[in-house]
Amino acid sequence: MGARPPQNDTSEPDVIEFGIAALSARLDEADVEFPTTSTELCAAVDDTAIPVDGTGSTMELQEALDRVPQDRFDSESTLLDLLHPVFEEHRKQGGKSVFGRLRTLLPF
Repeated sequence: MGARPPQNDTSEPDVIEFGIAALSARLDEADVEFPTTSTELCAAVDDTAIPVDGTGSTMELQEALDRVPQDRFDSESTLLDLLHPVFEEHRKQGGKSVFGRLRTLLPF
């Protein structure tokens, strides 16, 4: 998933990645090879705070991996398919909190 950032600053990227798109980019940077385990993934990824929405909310990779029913992943697509609903649920829960609602209303 992705969202366009505010257009008043041209030094920022055109798209902000979050959820499985952000994780996929980090996996590519870390040069992770599959099959792999949750432990190997967390060790290989430098920044494990994965953005889950366009407002900057994050979820730790280990926390997300703890919520899936398996510890070993045969492919990146299997990993991302399992993590997608975890990130979505975390995003929805953040939007229900008072702080989450304020973040969606404010431009920063």
